[in-house]
Amino acid sequence: MNRMIRSFSGALAALVLVAGPVAGQVTLPSDNTAYGTTAGEFLLLGAGARGLSLGGAYAALATDISSLYYNPAGAAQIARPGASLSTYNYAVDTRYIWAGLALPMGGGARTIGLQIGNFGFSDQPVYTVENPDGDGTKYSVSQTFVGGTYAQNFSDRFSAGMTFKVISDALGKTSANAFAVDFGTNFHAQAMGKPIRVSFVIQNLGSDLKHSGSALDATVPRPPVPGQVDVPQEEQPAELATKEWGLPVLFRVGASFDAYSNEQTRVTVLSEFTQPNNNRAGFGVGAEFMLNDIGKSGFFFAGRGSWSYAADNNLDAGSGAGFASTMSGKENQDGLAAGFGLGYRRPTIELGFDYAYRSLGLLGGTNMMSFSVSW
Repeated sequence: MNRMIRSFSGALAALVLVAGPVAGQVTLPSDNTAYGTTAGEFLLLGAGARGLSLGGAYAALATDISSLYYNPAGAAQIARPGASLSTYNYAVDTRYIWAGLALPMGGGARTIGLQIGNFGFSDQPVYTVENPDGDGTKYSVSQTFVGGTYAQNFSDRFSAGMTFKVISDALGKTSANAFAVDFGTNFHAQAMGKPIRVSFVIQNLGSDLKHSGSALDATVPRPPVPGQVDVPQEEQPAELATKEWGLPVLFRVGASFDAYSNEQTRVTVLSEFTQPNNNRAGFGVGAEFMLNDIGKSGFFFAGRGSWSYAADNNLDAGSGAGFASTMSGKENQDGLAAGFGLGYRRPTIELGFDYAYRSLGLLGGTNMMSFSVSW
């Protein structure tokens, strides 16, 4: 036994002596975040002006048609059939459109839904090194996803849902296709006699995008034949191979709490933690004020605001590049969002309009409008 202990002690001492100098030469990466390693970022643009104005803190509260996107579990709590259409004026003259349809079934026990989102632009000039003023041709981008949702209430406090999505990514004369799955849960109960909701959601878990198309066609010289004299030969047709890119997977944990509520008025506070696979973790906080059945007229009004943090919020484009920044304070506004909603509700129909504005910091601001109808 003593011999074994001495042998073990000697081996341990040798390991320490060898590992010490080696460890001094090995530098572990301080940040292994997978920046710039995914494609299809349009999948993160959201759905509906209500969700945009509440930023990254909406998944727990989402129980309307936009829940098809934010948390499929919330769709199980939709009271009656409805449809929604949103248009999103995004940065640098691009546009995002989202539409959804939800159909409750089984007396409210479950819901099926359909959604579609499209982002892109068209007829943009092609600039090359040889033709910096344009070569006379144009290109377009059209990124689309179509999703089908199934959600179910498993009890009076818990619901879950799943969305299967097909994705098409057309960039100029190339295109790629993929599929993805969203899965969400929603737990709703009472805390201090007031409603509270907690959600867990994972989005865009699926296959990779690998582009192909005529833009990748090329001609290359034929390689020389070993052992023979290299003579000029005609170039041969070939197709460039592109790398596969994963989808932007996002994990959300959110909570909402009705700080004050009665038959006509509700004040809800929200928070959410997000962890993407291509960026550092982020979070969001927000609040919504709702005034129902104003003057017994059937009209309702909502005011909303939020702030979301992501890794780009602390961008310092000036000093980070080695020179003094002369930019305005717009970068400090990144993540701020606000909006409102107006609607009319009756037993047989409900009409709604929502507006949202969100600051993108140095990229300016974006606007979204949504229209909804339930019957």
